[in-house]
Amino acid sequence: MIERYTLPEMGRVWSDAHKYELWCRVETLVLEAHAKAGTVPSDVVEPVRAAPPPTPERVAEIEATTQHDVIAFLSAWADNTTPREAAAYVHFGMTSSDLLDTALAVQLVEATDILLAKADALVAALRDHGLAHRATLRVGRTHGIHGEPDVWGHRVADFAFAMARSRDRLRRARAAVAVCAISGAVGTYSNIDPEVERYVAAELGLAPADVSTQVVIRDGISEWVSTLAIMSTVCEAIALEVRHGQRTEVRELWEPFGKGQKGSSAMPHKKNPIISERLAGLARIVRAQVTPVMEGIPLWHERDISHSSTERIALPDASIALDYMLSLTHRLVTGLVVDEERMRVNLESTGGLIYTSAVLLELINAGMSRDDEAYPLVQKAAMRTWETGTPFRETLRAQAAEAGLTLDEARLDDVCRPERYVERLDGVFERLAALS
Repeated sequence: MIERYTLPEMGRVWSDAHKYELWCRVETLVLEAHAKAGTVPSDVVEPVRAAPPPTPERVAEIEATTQHDVIAFLSAWADNTTPREAAAYVHFGMTSSDLLDTALAVQLVEATDILLAKADALVAALRDHGLAHRATLRVGRTHGIHGEPDVWGHRVADFAFAMARSRDRLRRARAAVAVCAISGAVGTYSNIDPEVERYVAAELGLAPADVSTQVVIRDGISEWVSTLAIMSTVCEAIALEVRHGQRTEVRELWEPFGKGQKGSSAMPHKKNPIISERLAGLARIVRAQVTPVMEGIPLWHERDISHSSTERIALPDASIALDYMLSLTHRLVTGLVVDEERMRVNLESTGGLIYTSAVLLELINAGMSRDDEAYPLVQKAAMRTWETGTPFRETLRAQAAEAGLTLDEARLDDVCRPERYVERLDGVFERLAALS
């Protein structure tokens, strides 16, 4: 991921320097387990533990010749080990994927924990914003067209629960990737005791793989990146609502706009929804990683490396992009400006057409048939309002008069009251208040 969207904490997780620190940690734990079992001399552990990790530059220099990253790492680390002879026991009984997959599991767990903390914060921000606007009337829209009265807090509650479910999926996906495999060539433990794997797993906070060949099969990692894609798309859904709400014709919502901020190089009046648009674009980046990673599940026999080149790009990019998105979405929600007065203006802008559904039911309750009498009457009145701009109550009276009907105006006053439409949302907001 480019530096522009890489936040420091997540960037460090995926840095080469941190990767080699983890490789040293895994190799040292394997050596400790061997020493405890008497498989290797116990006096080689401390020199290896004390050896500083090799620099990414030195590993790259050696890899230019070896064309093998793990061998290059081991060679560079051996150069840092005193006495050098102790390094002979490093990687004892292991194959490259034992190191790669186990260290990758630690990176995935570290990345997940960063994302979970930010998801928690975003859930809380959405919850609090939704509760603050539980009585903020606005028009509900379907297909982009005014439907019935709603409250802004109801829409936000939907996002809050979606983000909470995404967070809970990510917690489950964390367990799916927190897997250690130290089983040797083709995974048969031919040159390494399974107890070594159990020891390393316990020390790293991982679970030993139920089974591995020479790699851990990629269904767990595919679940993880798919979960990230869902979470990023929930962020995009929030952003899309704001983008619509900030349109000039709507003007109900505004992104935070800081002092000195400029919206356009040519048009000084512009206040563009740049945060939301950036979120929409980055969600595509996260979703784009799902298929390449999933295609790493089928490999030739016990192992090939067709998955590894993909994962070097896809896993950092997905988590770095989502990390940035979660921070950006939190900023969007906590700084969002809600124009309650404009929401009310828009609510009333169609001259009462948003009350047609309740009027329809009122006429049915008065004894009219739905399809042959009530629906045609209300629809004709509504179409006349669309065409002429005449308030719906007036066109409704005229249409009823043509049909020889007298309307109960007191009942219509109650039916055409926007607060009536949201009276049963208390349960939603009780559940929202309990969301943690």
